[in-house]
Amino acid sequence: MKLKEINRTAIQAWSPAEQHPIYLAAGTSAQQLDATFSTNASLEIFELDLADPTLAMKSCGSFSSPHRYHKLVWGPHGIDDQSLPSGVLIAGGENGNIILYDASKIIAGDSEVIISQSEKHTGPVRALDVNSSQTNLVASGGNESEIFIWDLNNFSSPMTPGPKTQPLEDISCVAWNKQVQHILASASPSGKASVWDLRKNDLIIKVSDHSNRMHCSGLAWNPEVATQLVLASEDDRMPVIQMWDLRFATSPLKVLESHTRGVLAIAWSEADPELLLSCGKDNRILCWNPNTAEVLYELPTSTQWCFDIQWCPRNPAVLSAAAFDGHISIYSIMGGSNDHATTLQAEQLSSSFGNMDPFGTGKTLPPLQLPQTAPSQSTVTPLKKPPKWIRRPVGASFAFGGKLVTLDNIKPAAQQSAAHVVHISQVVTETDFLDRSNQLQATLTAGNFLEYCQSKTEAAQSEFEKTVWSFLKVNFEEDARGKYLDLLGYKKEELALKVFLCVHSVCSVEKKSTVEEEEEEEPPAAETSDLDETPFEDEEPSEVKFLLKTSCLLYLSDIDGLITQALLTGDYEAAVNLCLHDNRMADGIILAIAGGPELLAKTQKKYFSKTQSKISKLISAVVMKDWLDILETCDLQNWKEALAAVMTYAKPEEFSSLCGVLGSRLEAAEDTALQAQACLCYICAGTVEQLVAHWAKAQDSCSPLSLQELVEKLVVLQRAVLRAQGGVSPDMGALMAEKMNQYASLLASQGSLQTAISYLPTNTQQVAVHQLRDRLSRALGQQQQSEVRQTLPAAVPVQTYTQPQPPQVPAQPAAHTQYHPQVRHTLTPNGWNDPPALNRAPKKKMPENFTPPAPITAPIMGPLGDPQVPAAQTMQTLQPQQQGPDQPVGPAIFTPIQQQPLGPPGRNPSMPQGNMEGAPGAPIGDVIKSIPTEKITKKPIPEEHLVLKTTFEGLIQKCLAAASDPQTKRKLDDAHKRLEYLYDKLREQTLSPAIVGGLHSMARSIECRCYTDGLNIHTHIVSSSNFSETSAFMPILKVVLTQANKLGV
Repeated sequence: MKLKEINRTAIQAWSPAEQHPIYLAAGTSAQQLDATFSTNASLEIFELDLADPTLAMKSCGSFSSPHRYHKLVWGPHGIDDQSLPSGVLIAGGENGNIILYDASKIIAGDSEVIISQSEKHTGPVRALDVNSSQTNLVASGGNESEIFIWDLNNFSSPMTPGPKTQPLEDISCVAWNKQVQHILASASPSGKASVWDLRKNDLIIKVSDHSNRMHCSGLAWNPEVATQLVLASEDDRMPVIQMWDLRFATSPLKVLESHTRGVLAIAWSEADPELLLSCGKDNRILCWNPNTAEVLYELPTSTQWCFDIQWCPRNPAVLSAAAFDGHISIYSIMGGSNDHATTLQAEQLSSSFGNMDPFGTGKTLPPLQLPQTAPSQSTVTPLKKPPKWIRRPVGASFAFGGKLVTLDNIKPAAQQSAAHVVHISQVVTETDFLDRSNQLQATLTAGNFLEYCQSKTEAAQSEFEKTVWSFLKVNFEEDARGKYLDLLGYKKEELALKVFLCVHSVCSVEKKSTVEEEEEEEPPAAETSDLDETPFEDEEPSEVKFLLKTSCLLYLSDIDGLITQALLTGDYEAAVNLCLHDNRMADGIILAIAGGPELLAKTQKKYFSKTQSKISKLISAVVMKDWLDILETCDLQNWKEALAAVMTYAKPEEFSSLCGVLGSRLEAAEDTALQAQACLCYICAGTVEQLVAHWAKAQDSCSPLSLQELVEKLVVLQRAVLRAQGGVSPDMGALMAEKMNQYASLLASQGSLQTAISYLPTNTQQVAVHQLRDRLSRALGQQQQSEVRQTLPAAVPVQTYTQPQPPQVPAQPAAHTQYHPQVRHTLTPNGWNDPPALNRAPKKKMPENFTPPAPITAPIMGPLGDPQVPAAQTMQTLQPQQQGPDQPVGPAIFTPIQQQPLGPPGRNPSMPQGNMEGAPGAPIGDVIKSIPTEKITKKPIPEEHLVLKTTFEGLIQKCLAAASDPQTKRKLDDAHKRLEYLYDKLREQTLSPAIVGGLHSMARSIECRCYTDGLNIHTHIVSSSNFSETSAFMPILKVVLTQANKLGV
């Protein structure tokens, strides 16, 4: 892309890399005249300002010179010590003079700009070069094999590299070696190049082509390989660039041949040794890779020759070319567009000639009407390969699974191609996390959860953590409820001992107090002793005695009398109510027992409602078994007692829910200490999801070790629940699945891919889980068999064909024992792009008793019998032969395709048919040989193109669901089948990148439901690609997009 332009016929030189801003010096070229035939000469300096969008370059300084120049170079000498702030300009003149200019003075506008000059050469100085290692050394070449080495610190006395070469000839170019500072090369138009060693002060080697047709116009050393140089030939008979290696100087190492006429100048980029510029008489400027002889870039140039071309030392992407048409053009090899600069130039021209009054009449001319050219895309493509200065010397990127991908562009040895090596290493940052994960995985594999929980209990740092692991351990022991009670502090042995001591101490106290009372006052013993000692048998009959006593009791009190009457009448409930009313609880309960279970339950309920004590609620729950009320109303400070009671008395089926109720109350408490105890209730209940929710709120699971602790407890509890439920896996909740997915992601990031996939939940619909499973499966090399399959119509065959054939018959249950023939005129419907049906001449009539054969709807796998044999017998004969020797015998009956008839309805097979000929090419004869079917497994579609298949098939399914017209559905079914052509090309990767990119753009427009944009992209692809490459599938995609737009899916 052109950046700037200078209207000068001049020799050019860029400012050194140390100079900023970037300048370009232009000196009037010798032996060239402009259109005015002016003999004036000047040396100008222009500034390169890329922020300015115009093509013009700003002139920073100018010096009128009496000399014209053959060669101009700009050296960095004096910049370091600021003796020459902008370096030194060295010019080779027409008369053998070499002139040194102070560039900073020219920029400042001083008149005294010449530092020094010399006229040692006898002819024009056409060759100049500055030593890159010692910037004070300058080599020059003139006529008669003259080569001088100048020291800018002592410019008056130059030296020669050695004796003059014979025969004497002009020196067209000189160049210092970029690696070895004392090596100098020179070349002459005769085609010979000489290499000098300044330490030996002698010529060490000559390089020349055996054809003797090389006329050297350019010479350049390889910036990195010290022994390699290139020579350019300006002879039209041999327009080549030869690359030589002095170690094998018998013939060129490479020959670059793309110019059609002589090469005028070359320049080798010091920033990238794989970029070599050349310009020739064929008006072309080419950028080569000299190592491969490949043209990487061609600059858009004018119709004039370029006689000089140079790279900018400071900005490696910029170059300049001086042409014979009087322009110096500045280009960029990074591509771009010139539209903006062209527009600005046109606007400037329009404003210059817009409203002038050329004749002084006071009337201005109408606005200038510039011709409006059709807009054209003038974007210039960049290099075929990235240049070295934008390539990363090193790079690193993290990949899935904790992989670190690193690269380093190692500098290759001479004569070797660059070795592009990518290193993939495993990065582990959480070693403790991985160790604990491996320990958990080993426990899961071995199943020794008891030992694992014991070790975690012993290693616990806090008392609460120890309690949690103790509760988890109980799940794997016998008598879990008893062990839970022990952990809560209710041990049966200790309780029995306490009760025994309490009872005996109470009894001894009562005995002692009774004896003391008897000693103080003795009751009359005679009255009671007779009654007690009288035998019951000697008394009167019991009924009489009872009646006598009762009659006496009737008058003792009203309550007693009422109770007596209720008992005598058998009304237990009334008697119990009277006892409770009189606060005679024991009498009421004893009577209730006699009255039956229902009365006892009522009595217990009334008793507990009337009796209020510290333990009455507990006694009520024990007797009435109403533990839910206890758990919902008890004081949370007594949660241990409540949990212990549930463990002792609750039924197995309600135990889990009751523990969950208590846990929920504890979790909702304001006291953080009580909140923490909720997890123990959830462990007892085995409710994993509630435990996850509680711990997720209580702990920071962002830390790897915190997440590891959470997963350890969850996995152990999950296995305990699995064990308690007899191997039935409990459903995994959303929060549990999320935590497991987070844990698996962390494991994957540390490289434990196999372990990570084992923790992923299977019974969840979370998208993140499925995505991670897919990534893990691919990373482990497992072939994903669970691809999303779209529901296809019944007429679409399975894609295992070896040749086009009618749809396969689906297997039917063996219970069907008869064949139902279905005769159709047309086996395959006409598609949207099928040719017209073939009209054949009528055949002779069939016999009246002819029975038509069954339609061929599957590959013929065995011999057919006589056509007169009924179809059912024929199919029964065929079916066993269709099974392979290793396959189980399938159904012995044929059942027609389960789909709506695509042709006319079937007729009675016994009726005669007209024109019952087979399809063209169908086998004819009594016996048809078996044709084995060969199954071909197709390649998988590359992963990056799977989205195309998913998108297109999904769109067809949406259209099928929305379409009501049978003709539209047939079109869509046919399109679905024909898209296999596209999928086959994607599998074989035979489509061009432009077509594939267009298809992806169409898929994106389909996902956005922008079907009009998709049709526009379709038109662009068809118009810009080869018809034979897209004719098989692009019309189908157009039909699908049109129908989708029409249906508005």
